[in-house]
Amino acid sequence: MNFWRPSGQGFGALGEGELFLFKLHAPHHFIVGGGFFARAVRLPLTLAWDAFREANGVPDQDVMRRRIAHYRRTPLEPHANPEITCLLLAEPFFFPREQWIPVPESFKSNIVVGKGYATDEADGRALFDAVTERLQAQVDHALEVLPATEAAVSARFGAPRTVRPRLGQGAFRALVTEAYARRCAVTGEKTLPVLEAAHVQPYAQGGPHAVENGLLLRSDLHRLYDQGYVTVDPDDRRLIVSPRIREEFDNGRHYYALEGQALAPPERGFRPVSRERLLFHAEQVYRG
Repeated sequence: MNFWRPSGQGFGALGEGELFLFKLHAPHHFIVGGGFFARAVRLPLTLAWDAFREANGVPDQDVMRRRIAHYRRTPLEPHANPEITCLLLAEPFFFPREQWIPVPESFKSNIVVGKGYATDEADGRALFDAVTERLQAQVDHALEVLPATEAAVSARFGAPRTVRPRLGQGAFRALVTEAYARRCAVTGEKTLPVLEAAHVQPYAQGGPHAVENGLLLRSDLHRLYDQGYVTVDPDDRRLIVSPRIREEFDNGRHYYALEGQALAPPERGFRPVSRERLLFHAEQVYRG
């Protein structure tokens, strides 16, 4: 999910894997669900919409643009592409009406941007226990228990611990785009509409939605990478172009010019692609 803010300002209230809870607007002072914080990034409207679609909480991109203009109190042109702050949430959950949690008395009615709680404080611990008790009921009926949810439930009777939540496709795309500074990891191309987040080890073959399993690639290179016509050497991290492009299509001069191009590393604070994932692609996907 993308819990977005229209301002484009930074957000440092939470660390990866910490709980982010949803409170209804007044007069309904209840907590009705939440998710696990992954990261805050600034994204242009078009990318936020393409990555999350209706998980932005609106039915279409035009409505989202109008919402941004409303909250900013500034008119936007019909094709404006403003940057917004995106709080990426993973493993979201919602409670049935009978399990809604009344907000603590310390959450004053004039608070409009949220409030943080710590589990070593009475209100924070009571809230954490109420949330994890309800999560336990969901876990008991789930076919699969996700990692951050499992860690939260297991901490009900001990010290809470945070675990990296499992990302969805939208968060994967947003984070890989941010990790590579909106540039193709091979060519350096910066035209955002043609940049795509590629899985190194394909998702269908066990590869996770994780930055260390992702590369930001120009769309044509992404297709070639997915189909095994190019790969990256796991050791020297340089591009390898398959001779099959020439053999099958009698073309490919532009791609052969990229042979040996060094893979750009991600920005500081992001994990680089693991050798294990690169090796999987080179051995299991690449058509040399």
